[in-house]
Amino acid sequence: MTIELDDIDRALMRALCVDATQSAGALGRDFGLSQPATWRRIKRLREAGVFGPRRVDLNLEQLGVGVTVFLGIKLATKGRVSLEDFERAVSAIPEVQTVQHVLGVYDYRLRVVAQDLPDFERVLRRRIMTLPGVGNIEANVLLSEERCIGPI
Repeated sequence: MTIELDDIDRALMRALCVDATQSAGALGRDFGLSQPATWRRIKRLREAGVFGPRRVDLNLEQLGVGVTVFLGIKLATKGRVSLEDFERAVSAIPEVQTVQHVLGVYDYRLRVVAQDLPDFERVLRRRIMTLPGVGNIEANVLLSEERCIGPI
């Protein structure tokens, strides 16, 4: 079931995507609404499932993470290794931030972070390449990233 959205709902969503800590009062002032009216709109969007779980966006550079690499992984032996076994094993690697099961050339797409390229090479050789069923791997190093709000 989809929710009916008007221009103000879309503007509220865009504003919250940029800074989710904004108060309903501040948002209301920006959009010509009262604080209670803004709060009711946000509550309706939340209850409709428009907003996912709240997360903290970490500054990886401040934490010593200097490189992000996207890996495309093609499993060599799908029949002998279950997808659940691969997913469980790869999810246990602390440097792996996301595991996406995808359709296309590769079976999985991973987002991997490391201190630097030698650290990434260590993770790749010792942890990822030794996972059950791993066949071909393609790596793409992240150069820059822009946050796009999406189709709202």
